[in-house]
Amino acid sequence: MDALLIVTPGAYTTVQDKGRYGYQQMGVPVSGVLDAFAFYAANMLVGNPDNAAALEITIVGPCLEILTDTHIAVTGAEMGMTLNDQPVQGWKAIRVKPGDILDIQQVKSGCRAYLAVSGGIDVPQVMGSRSTYAGGKLGGYKGRPLQERDMIQCGETKLLTKLRQFPSDMIPQYPLEIVIRAIPGPQNDFFHEGLDTIFQSDYMVSAKADRMGYRLQGPKIKVLEGMPKSIISEPTMPGGVQIPADEQPIILLVEQTVGGYTKIVTVISTDLPKVAQATPGDTIRFEKVTLGQAHSLYHDQKKLIQMLADQLSE
Repeated sequence: MDALLIVTPGAYTTVQDKGRYGYQQMGVPVSGVLDAFAFYAANMLVGNPDNAAALEITIVGPCLEILTDTHIAVTGAEMGMTLNDQPVQGWKAIRVKPGDILDIQQVKSGCRAYLAVSGGIDVPQVMGSRSTYAGGKLGGYKGRPLQERDMIQCGETKLLTKLRQFPSDMIPQYPLEIVIRAIPGPQNDFFHEGLDTIFQSDYMVSAKADRMGYRLQGPKIKVLEGMPKSIISEPTMPGGVQIPADEQPIILLVEQTVGGYTKIVTVISTDLPKVAQATPGDTIRFEKVTLGQAHSLYHDQKKLIQMLADQLSE
């Protein structure tokens, strides 16, 4: 069913779901959404399953013509947004009809927003996922970011009987100074003073920040004397913090498969959305946590998401 016509595509708008797993050994990265919490929230608001494909919108949003009776929800970064030239708010379900024009403007805080449509974005699954991997030209809509005049389809639409709104006290804030929790390792034994440096210093997000990773700028992180600055390439995962030859950290994200630089710490999964919402010039500080604390925080977030899903479906 035709759902959306792209009038203008925005800066970088792609179709994403939770990601493509099981193909990294073939050089195909996981891809998928960068801010999983905002993605889940958008789907909850329109009554979709948690892995229904949505649009991930970066920095500047698209202008869309609505082609069917449906509900939409926009979560994540705060962006100016109008429906038929009238301001509308994010983090709630909005009923729309054919001919409506939704205009999502430039970001005010955060970096990425998520637009969910009742029934989910309907594009072919590739390797079990609808996510776009633009670097490999696969998945999503023709394997690329959206362009003007693209026609986006949705799955079977079931309209809500009651409009849903996310609790205001649960909506994340996206400050310019961010604290991100991380676990030492997996190659923390290559460092000594470097560990103190990364946990005691402020780092600025550089202009080289995208879905592959975020390059940071700040105090150099040195490996131990006599230790190699690189390792045999090994599989990577989102959240790993590599230390390349210039000794400036890189937070790896969802479009990596292997890497040969040492990884001093790993950002915990519950804090990866904070990275996804950071923009160049923002400040990041790392806070050390244990593996046990990371597991506890993960389970707490899962319980919170389930509680919110139950509340919104009542």
